[in-house]
Amino acid sequence: MIAHPIEQESYRILAERLDLSGLAPISRAVVARVVHATADVALAATMVLDEAQLRSAVAMLRDGAPVVSDVTMVAAGITGRDARCFLDRVPPSGALDAPAVVGGAAPATRSARAMRLAAAAHPDGAVFVVGCAPTALVELIALSAAGRLDPGLVIALPVGFVGAAESKAALRASGLPAISNVGERGGSAAAAAACNALIRVAEEGRSA
Repeated sequence: MIAHPIEQESYRILAERLDLSGLAPISRAVVARVVHATADVALAATMVLDEAQLRSAVAMLRDGAPVVSDVTMVAAGITGRDARCFLDRVPPSGALDAPAVVGGAAPATRSARAMRLAAAAHPDGAVFVVGCAPTALVELIALSAAGRLDPGLVIALPVGFVGAAESKAALRASGLPAISNVGERGGSAAAAAACNALIRVAEEGRSA
């Protein structure tokens, strides 16, 4: 795939501002794409990745593993693969999502209920991408702990002052294979970018 000139220039600037040479190849591709998508160089220092887990996820994607997102904005940002989002199957309750609860049961928010539907449809081996709703991530962790979900990888980069950092910390403590970051930064663009990096690596490996 030949990158657009604007993308090429963006990566050139990124390379001038950020040295990623110490990272393993897939980790480097993920971090670079996240920074490219967000123009947030500081985000790179907060990323938590495991190269072996990323290699396994790339192999799963190459074999056709489904991709599931927490919100439609994340799904829309994922290219090269149809990402499923179950939020539109949950009728609005008229109330805003409650803050994520870490260490206890996730609140029955719309995002959490959508994650239950997603887990029922894709209980084993899917790549889950959470870029908006900490409540969806908390529910995903609870479903896994209950034996109802065994994801191939969880890409978790929700953003916000309430619940985002805590839910990502809980994900790392759970032992699930994951891409996450420390702190409140993140967002839909960052999560979709991380997934796109893995998809691109998977596609390049298929054509090699």
